[in-house]
Amino acid sequence: MAASVLVIGGGGREHALAWKLAQSTKVSKIYVAPGNGGTEQIATNVPIGFTDVDGLLKFAKENKIDLTVIGQEAASEAGVVNAFQDAGLRIFGPDKAAVQIEASKVFSKDLMNEKRVPTASYKTFTSTKAALEYLRNCSFPQVIKASGLAEGKGVVIAEALPEAEKAIDDIMVKKVFKDAGNSVVIEEFLKGQEVSVHALCDGKNAVLFPTSQDHKQVFDGGKGPNTGGMGVVAPLPWVTDSNLKFIENQVVKPTLEGLKQKNAPFTGCLYPGLMIDGADIKVLEFNARFGDPEAEVYMRLLKSDLYEILISCTEGHLNPAEVKWHPGA
Repeated sequence: MAASVLVIGGGGREHALAWKLAQSTKVSKIYVAPGNGGTEQIATNVPIGFTDVDGLLKFAKENKIDLTVIGQEAASEAGVVNAFQDAGLRIFGPDKAAVQIEASKVFSKDLMNEKRVPTASYKTFTSTKAALEYLRNCSFPQVIKASGLAEGKGVVIAEALPEAEKAIDDIMVKKVFKDAGNSVVIEEFLKGQEVSVHALCDGKNAVLFPTSQDHKQVFDGGKGPNTGGMGVVAPLPWVTDSNLKFIENQVVKPTLEGLKQKNAPFTGCLYPGLMIDGADIKVLEFNARFGDPEAEVYMRLLKSDLYEILISCTEGHLNPAEVKWHPGA
């Protein structure tokens, strides 16, 4: 019997995931909660917020949903995955413990430190006063990040002290990112090109996607504040096979191992944002879901049946040979 699928989120990413899932011969019905104008054309939008754990669970039970797919990371942090798993429902996405890799930049940086995953040197602060004192003794640029979830917008590259002071005021005092700004990470500025890597994970195994590049800043020429993403290209011809081996062995594998050791095995899409400068590769941050807008290009490039792949992830038997890609860009 063909399956019913629920996608949780309301962006372009969820539209892309629903579009690809709709191509599976094994899927008969797709719902998106809350969805958008695009998803309405290929699925049934459901007016339930992505952090409404009880509402989503009730809907999934009543509509006999066979697979739920987390698009929006706030759903994982709210405990949607845990609630679905406790109810015996199949869901693709990290649980509350594993989503900390994205939901807390402090947790993420400390894990990288423990597992010797290459990343920028950093300090974490919960006190506005201490953060400002530290910045007054820094050379610039410095990177200031809200520790919690800020939809890809909680990062400021401060070129000078006044900009850094404003960032601390916005994040920690004015709380422009709400509780995400209760603590901040201040780290060294890395030179190079930013690259997005996605890895599908089943708790033990990981399959890397082709590399992509997200253009975040709002103005041409990489200027202005970060947005959630202004567009993506994939794959990147200049990222070498040896770069990819390094990313798999020195970034993805030790991170999954570290999460497992913390009783937080990761099932879902692990997405390290990297800075590559020649042979030098460092992790900028981890995300615990498909990127938006990266998902839009990946779903066009993916040749395999997305439904089958996501099911194999939730069941713990992801087979790398089953993940195939179209040629071209």
